[in-house]
Amino acid sequence: MIVVADRIKNIREQHHLTQSELARRLGITRAGVNAWEQGISIPSTQYLTALAELFHVSTDYLLGIDSTATIDISGLTDEDKQVVLTVVKHLRQKNSQ
Repeated sequence: MIVVADRIKNIREQHHLTQSELARRLGITRAGVNAWEQGISIPSTQYLTALAELFHVSTDYLLGIDSTATIDISGLTDEDKQVVLTVVKHLRQKNSQ
């Protein structure tokens, strides 16, 4: 359950949302989001799906089944996509040393 809590908090912060803002987008209370992030409760299937759609990640990622995060590159040109790929390759090589 801790993985889910950490993933929700981290991804919310990466998107520069407060707990209140996320709660408003999902139609729930801030206390509900806080409970998820504290590991007191976990989101229902409905809210896991909504979180995945909102943050452009898989439900498997949120649940900790898959550690692979994705980046939405829709709307980028082919040249922009190549730049992103080059940066990713560079960072992987740097971190493997």
